[in-house]
Amino acid sequence: MNLNTFGFIITGILLNALAQLLLKKGTNAVGAIHLNAENWFHTGVQLATQLPIIGGLSCYVISVVVWIIGLSRVDVSIAYPMLSIGYIVNALGAWYFLGELMSLQRLLAIGIIIIGVALLVKS
Repeated sequence: MNLNTFGFIITGILLNALAQLLLKKGTNAVGAIHLNAENWFHTGVQLATQLPIIGGLSCYVISVVVWIIGLSRVDVSIAYPMLSIGYIVNALGAWYFLGELMSLQRLLAIGIIIIGVALLVKS
């Protein structure tokens, strides 16, 4: 995989991870969602007007376009497993930006993912 292709793949992954963090920030502002016949419209409007959710959905759209470009240049057996980089970015971003717990077990899991991605990229 050349550097240009890697750039598309990693950009798609990072945009996808950013989308997750923004969506979580938006849902944190709304609170736990419990849909029923009476509140579905109000809840939908509430979610649709959250700037982080709008930003997260925008990141998703852009990430799909970038991902498709990257995927057109590399085998899916290489590209798809690299999505696990998003797990690392999300875990660290959730810890740093959202104050979520970063336990030793999560850190060990992140280390295993890093080793797996490194082996994959070298193949």
